[in-house]
Amino acid sequence: MPVQQLKKHLDHAGVEYMCLPHPPAFTAQELAHHVKIAGDRVVKTVILELDGKMAMLVMPATWRIRWDRLTRILDTDFVDLADEQEFQDRFPDCEVGAMPPFGNLFNMPVYCAEALTRQPELAFAAGSHTESIHMKTSDFLELVRPMVLEQGFVRPGSQKPAWLTRKRTTTGDALTEGHAANMAGY
Repeated sequence: MPVQQLKKHLDHAGVEYMCLPHPPAFTAQELAHHVKIAGDRVVKTVILELDGKMAMLVMPATWRIRWDRLTRILDTDFVDLADEQEFQDRFPDCEVGAMPPFGNLFNMPVYCAEALTRQPELAFAAGSHTESIHMKTSDFLELVRPMVLEQGFVRPGSQKPAWLTRKRTTTGDALTEGHAANMAGY
């Protein structure tokens, strides 16, 4: 069972945590719904490809990535979502899409949205879609030691930049707000 490796690691570190069973959750927001906690306290684990190398990005379930800002803050030429087929072997005991935010256990650098560090407690998938771990944020930060990023994310309800919301024209074709939003990754 995937959660056993993580529990062993947490027990060895001497941290307090709870492991909770729940109905299948295939997204971090579904997990938040099932365990009845705010999405800002549930960790979304995203596997990235940074200039050809895998890295883990952890952020609040309700937030989105701003690719242009993330590329700039990481000072890299290429940032993209990693293909599940390329990384599933790195998480041998985990269900795809349920990787815990402990990249350090999988020999992978971890980047963390600064917003998560302000939460008193976090919840995240424990390697399966039906179990989650709940623990103090301070313990998570101590065990993982992620690089904390202040930029590269969009908060829920954030207003889109003016350049993105006004209609633009390229080669005579007007772009609607929806088309412009899709082009910018919103």
